[in-house]
Amino acid sequence: MATGLYLLATPIGNARDISLRALEVLKAADVIAAEDTRVTAKLLAIHGISRPLIAYNDHNGQQLRPRILAKVREGQLVVLVSDAGTPLVSDPGFKLVRAAVEEGLPVVAIPGPSAALAGLMLAGLPSDRFLFAGFLPARAGERAAVLAELKPVRATLIFFESPQRLAESLAAMAEILGARQAAVARELTKLHEEVRRGGLAELAAHYAQAGPPKGEVTVLVGPPLDEAPDLVRIDAALDAALAFMPVKAAAEMIAGLTDVPRKTVYDRALERRKHD
Repeated sequence: MATGLYLLATPIGNARDISLRALEVLKAADVIAAEDTRVTAKLLAIHGISRPLIAYNDHNGQQLRPRILAKVREGQLVVLVSDAGTPLVSDPGFKLVRAAVEEGLPVVAIPGPSAALAGLMLAGLPSDRFLFAGFLPARAGERAAVLAELKPVRATLIFFESPQRLAESLAAMAEILGARQAAVARELTKLHEEVRRGGLAELAAHYAQAGPPKGEVTVLVGPPLDEAPDLVRIDAALDAALAFMPVKAAAEMIAGLTDVPRKTVYDRALERRKHD
């Protein structure tokens, strides 16, 4: 197996979700850099693997990066794993990968489980466009500022959240993002997996009453709702345009100015011309 820095996704709950390729890489590793060696040791034990482990996390990253890069330079196969899921997604690793890329060292991705994508699959929300926003700030003012920045984004928003702050964060989302459909997914792939769907205000009220849930939490929020077009304004614009323009040209012009679907404007223009 080729040497290099391997970024390897591990199960987010069910240990059987690891891929055959991931198991082969772990068995071939010269060293495994883990966010928490105790968590990774349990996973390795389940699959009968014994390889050298070192801790690599936000606290010791600055000191460990040169050592890890040196091992890759020497021709060793180094595997980077987080506690669960895909490395670099709200986990340490970005600076290590950036440094490896800058040195021209080989970097290989071994894809697999991701709580963000698993939640998106189950939420029942639009999945053609989505934005992973990580953890919201714990302080109310900073959290409100981040949500205000995300409000106009026309995509499903994905957050990780602490169970203790879930009700508070959902209430802030309802206040700042407005009436949107959402889903709270917890303990994904585990025995007590649960997905609760509903409006943001409804979900905030539920968790305020029920208390913090157990386990890892992923929150998904649908994109902004399309506002109904201002038909009175459109009709007034059509009346002015139809006085000196053909129906098709007037409809195209007004649709372009208002971002309203051309067919909607064209149908209204036909109706108004019919009643002239």
